[in-house]
Amino acid sequence: MASLSRVDSFRIARAYEECDLRKLQGESVPTDVRQTGAWLSFGLAFVGGYGDAASFVLAQTFTGHVTGNLVIAAVAVAAHESRAMLGPLSAIVTFLIGVLLSTLIARPLKAWPLLPTVMGIEVILIVVASLALASNVAHGVAIFVIFVALALGLQNGAFRRAGGISVHTTFLTGMITRLISAEAEKYTSEVVPPPVKAPDTEIGLLTGIWIGFVLGAGTGAAMVLRFKALGMLGAALLLITLIIRNSLVFKKK
Repeated sequence: MASLSRVDSFRIARAYEECDLRKLQGESVPTDVRQTGAWLSFGLAFVGGYGDAASFVLAQTFTGHVTGNLVIAAVAVAAHESRAMLGPLSAIVTFLIGVLLSTLIARPLKAWPLLPTVMGIEVILIVVASLALASNVAHGVAIFVIFVALALGLQNGAFRRAGGISVHTTFLTGMITRLISAEAEKYTSEVVPPPVKAPDTEIGLLTGIWIGFVLGAGTGAAMVLRFKALGMLGAALLLITLIIRNSLVFKKK
């Protein structure tokens, strides 16, 4: 977005990299950087849930993860409804292309960090998808699914770490498994845990992402049920807010 200078964008990306490095080295991480990374992950998880629920209401297709669409496609095969497979399969392919593109564009964008760029691209894709569906253009549903799936795929590939751990902001299964496993190991392990707060921090972060995703899903469903395709613009507004907020936070440094 135009409000982000190259210096500001570099500061954002560099701060996240230093945060992860310090955690690996056992050093303390500045509270403002740690909190900014956490709130960014919560906001992106909200967007992920918003987009997934909104696309399912509007197009009966998930745009933020693969598993649900594989199930829908399998049901369509069993019901001998070949046309019903097109939406889920196109969403799967486009989502994976988005993940791949987020990796490929990282190298040529050395002077412009990846995450702010991807968030700006997301805004454009979501706005175009919403307007295409709302204006009843030919193949509007297909355009909507492809553009939103591409946006969430880019997001999933670009934002993969927060607080020194691997996270996902467009689907929850792996993180819920990790959260439950971490809690179970805490109470079943015979080894006395060291007096370090890292596990609690990880659990808090994963719980916040989970809550953000669920709240986003509920909000996204409610918005598109009320405003139809234009309700999807709420996700774009939140992304713009996240970009501006992070620009202001790191400009103070």
